[in-house]
Amino acid sequence: MSDATSGQLADLFLRAAKRMRHRWMRELAPLGLTPGQGRALEVLAGGADCGGPVRMAELAGRLGIVPRSATSVVDGLEEQGLAVRRPDPADRRSLLVSLTEPGRELAVRIDETRRLAAEQIFAVLLPEEREQLAVLLRRVEQDDPAVVS
Repeated sequence: MSDATSGQLADLFLRAAKRMRHRWMRELAPLGLTPGQGRALEVLAGGADCGGPVRMAELAGRLGIVPRSATSVVDGLEEQGLAVRRPDPADRRSLLVSLTEPGRELAVRIDETRRLAAEQIFAVLLPEEREQLAVLLRRVEQDDPAVVS
C-alpha cells in the first residue's frame, strides 16, 4: 500500500471513529456521563466476566487508560451513586470497584443505547460488509502488541 493510500485510510478511520465518539457523547450527555464513565459502566457490568467486583488496575487496563485516570472515572461514578469502591480482601493495597443497583440498571440502558447508535452508523453497510470490517479491524488491532485491551 502506498503512503498516500495509507494516509487516506488513516484519515478515513479517524473520521469514522470521531463520528462514533461524537454520537456516543450525545447519547451519554443527558445521562450526565462522559464516554469514559459509560465505558467503565459497561466493563464493570461484565466485571471479571461475571459482573463481580473488579480491581482498579484491571479496570484501567480494560479501559486502556492509566490507573490515575481510572480513579477519576470511578470518582465520577461514585459521586453519582453508580459505583462503590472497597478494599480487596485478598490484597489490602488494592481496591475493588463494583456497580450499585442504579449503576447496573444504567449499564443495561447504556449497552442498548450504544448498540442502537452503532446500528444506525453502520446501517449503510450490508451485513457481509459489517462482518468483513469486523474481521479487518480485529486483525489491525491484534497486530500491535502495544495496544492495551
